[in-house]
Formats: sequence, structure tokens, C-alpha cells
Amino acid sequence: SELIKPYLGSKYKLTEVPKSLIFPMSKHSGPVNEIQWCPVREQSHMLLSASMDKTVKVWDAVDTGCCLKTYSCHSCAVRAARWSSCGRRILSGGFDSMLHLTDVETGKQIFSSKNEFRISALKFHPTESNIFICGGFSPEVKAWDIRTSKMLRVYKAAVQQTLDILFLPEGREFLTSTDAVSRDSADRTIIAWDFQSAAKISNQIFHERYTCPSLTLHPKESMFVAQTNGNYMALFSAQRPYRINKKKRYEGHKVEGFAVGCEFSPDGTLLVTGSSDGKVFFYNYHTARIIRTLSAHKEACVSAIFHPVLPSLLATCDWAGEIKIWQ
Repeated sequence: SELIKPYLGSKYKLTEVPKSLIFPMSKHSGPVNEIQWCPVREQSHMLLSASMDKTVKVWDAVDTGCCLKTYSCHSCAVRAARWSSCGRRILSGGFDSMLHLTDVETGKQIFSSKNEFRISALKFHPTESNIFICGGFSPEVKAWDIRTSKMLRVYKAAVQQTLDILFLPEGREFLTSTDAVSRDSADRTIIAWDFQSAAKISNQIFHERYTCPSLTLHPKESMFVAQTNGNYMALFSAQRPYRINKKKRYEGHKVEGFAVGCEFSPDGTLLVTGSSDGKVFFYNYHTARIIRTLSAHKEACVSAIFHPVLPSLLATCDWAGEIKIWQ
């Protein structure tokens, strides 16, 4: 994309809050569960989307707003999809319990495997690009190697479902957020794991009685944020013992049972989140104050993500199947 080229050589500058709608993109016939910009900077005009309509789509979300490809390898809702680090493949997991690694150009499956459970979360390892972790409607989380098409490791917890997975920097440890909230205790809501040994490092991280549908890492500081069903985002240290910051709480948006995603801007100054009322909220990371809200969608907005290269370009998606690009 000609729009991206001038930014490739230079350092990312300050993020501003986007105000105007550039492209409304509505080709999905069901809720959009996940969106992700292509991680290869030169190809970052491409946006991936996964939907309840059983498809994964790739869009030119910078120049034209057009859908470039549709992949229909799943027989049920696609809950999670991720770009590979090379930008040539897409990993997807769905409620059909299938895992597919698809070649972006040809649309052919490089790797397919039937899993024992419905998949709701997928993440590639940050430094080992052939390894990914998947979780879903099961007490188990699994690490896979796409070179051998085999499972590497199983991580077992006393939970029913994994809601999200977050690798910590270097990938030696990762976090899972789960559905385990009982009346008497809130342990196991967020679990920290040792990637290599599959040992639990801690399950005493978050003590409030709310599930956390999504987790996100700060791009510069050793911190992570958990979106909670208490209608606020909580801030934690990404170093053991992963202490919560009791002084900061990002609240004002609504979660209300939706898997609402949250993310930092690439410069780390803003924290953006969707909201079940269709709005997008921009928080100042340092003060936790709301800077602005954007009335983005009529239905629940479940994801809002900043472009990795173009400053202040934002993609949002909703429960009606619409994706919007803002600047």
C-alpha cells in the first residue's frame, strides 16, 4: 500500500484518537468475533476477520475497504483466527472443534486437525513461529507444532473453559483467563503457566469475582490489562507474582457478558476497548481517565485495534457483522 510506505522507515509517532469513519465493511452475515491487522509491516493494509457466519475473511482495510478473500473451511462459527508471523498463513479455530492453517494466497489447508473441544482462543508463540497454543471448552490448553502437525504439550487446570490466552514477553510464560469464578473463591480466574514445563506458576492473580474475557500486553512496559465482566479493566504487573495495580482501574464502558477485546495503542499511551452498547472508549493509560468515546456501532462492539504502522488508524467490529475503519 502506497499509504503505508512513507511510514515504514520511520519510528512510530504519537497516537491520536480517531474521529472519522473511512470504511464501513459489512460482508459478514453473523457477529465478528475477532479482527487482526497483518503483522508484516509492508502488508499491514490487510485485516483478518473471523465470524460466527463460519468464515474467515481478509480485507484491504487501508486503501479500498474491499474484501480480498473469504475462507470457508469451518462447518461452525469461527471463534478465533490469527495471522502467522510471516503473513502468508492464517490459523483458525472454531466451534466445529477444527484447527486449520490456511495458505492466504491459495486458500488451501496446510495443516488441519480435529481437536477434542470447541476452540475459543488461539495464540502463536512470540518467538517460535511454528508453535501455537489453543484453548476452549475444556480444562485443557494445548501447544501444537505446525511443522509436525502434532501436539507438544497439555496444560491442565480445574476449569471448564479458557476465555483468552496471552503470552508474556519472550514466551517463557503465558496467561490464561478462565470461566472459574465460584462463590467462595476467585482464584484460577487468571492462571500463569510455564510454557516449557507446563507447570502452573500462579492461580492467585485476580481476586475479584469477575471473569476476564480478554487480556492484553502493554507494548513498552512490563504490564498487562485484563478486561473484566465487572465493567472495568484491571492493570497487572507482567512480572511474578503478577500483582494488580489497585490504584488504577479503567471504567466507564460495558462488558455485560460479551467477549469485549481491549488493546493498547502502539506507543502505549492509550488503552482502547469496545463496549456492549456499541461504543469505543479511549482511556489515558497513565491516568486511567476516559479521553473520548466514539459511538461506533449499533450493536455490541467486541474489538477495537490500532494499526501497527499508520498512526491513529483504528479497526472496530461488532455483533451485527460489521467492521469499520476510523481515522
